Amino acid sequence: MNALTSWLYSARDWLDARGRSAWLVAMILGFIFAWPVGLALLFYMIWSNRMSRRNCISRRRHRFPVASTGNSAFDAYRDETLKRLEEEQTAFQGFLQRLRDAKDRSEFDQFMTEQKAGPVDAETA
Repeated sequence: MNALTSWLYSARDWLDARGRSAWLVAMILGFIFAWPVGLALLFYMIWSNRMSRRNCISRRRHRFPVASTGNSAFDAYRDETLKRLEEEQTAFQGFLQRLRDAKDRSEFDQFMTEQKAGPVDAETA
């Protein structure tokens, strides 16, 4: 890896550690000082999905693992609990997605039923 690539990766990691606002400030400064840099940052942020809240949180959590406390029993318990919580979060997000899909399906079925019934007359309503 050459020096430029290494510098770009470290800049990306530095901005990721500071969150969305750092990316937005970098993009705005890029537009102010050299518009192609700002445009490149904008395209990179869109392409890499940097502005997504879920992705920012997951990148931050997995990039900086929790340091060992020196107590192996506690570290094992903490790691197991964090893994369980992540699994529960994933299961809950799946449940919410299924719930949204069912609601969408219900609304669509209701719409199709109303369309098949025909237009509603103003006098009968």
